[in-house]
Amino acid sequence: MSNLFKLEILTPKREFFNSEVEALTFTSTDGERTILAGHAPMISTLGIGTLKIKQDGEWKTAFQSEGFVEVRPDEVLVFSQLCEWDSEIDLVHVERIRAAIEEEARSEQSIAEQRHTAISLTRTLMRLKVANQSKRKL
Repeated sequence: MSNLFKLEILTPKREFFNSEVEALTFTSTDGERTILAGHAPMISTLGIGTLKIKQDGEWKTAFQSEGFVEVRPDEVLVFSQLCEWDSEIDLVHVERIRAAIEEEARSEQSIAEQRHTAISLTRTLMRLKVANQSKRKL
């Protein structure tokens, strides 16, 4: 049995990743999960967090947004609202977004608007965390 499996990651805007890998670790709404070759079929939700792919013995890290994962006998499919490699995240741009969201949070908002603002802020802070972790490794 091979220790590799096909991984395909799709977002609404692009095919983020499509290749054979050794492992996938992602943030689910229940915590962190790792998939290896031969994993039992399952479906899991994606939370806002990090997605790590092990390929050729090396781990690559990306930001992931909400979505879901489907583990099939022959492949793993990931559908995410947004995926970005740590190296793709523009820190200056994301800091501007964070400041705008925090300013918006100070205004009077309905409960639905508060929830949207909280989710947007969580997503933005995780993007900053992923990008900053990458910069510290260099």
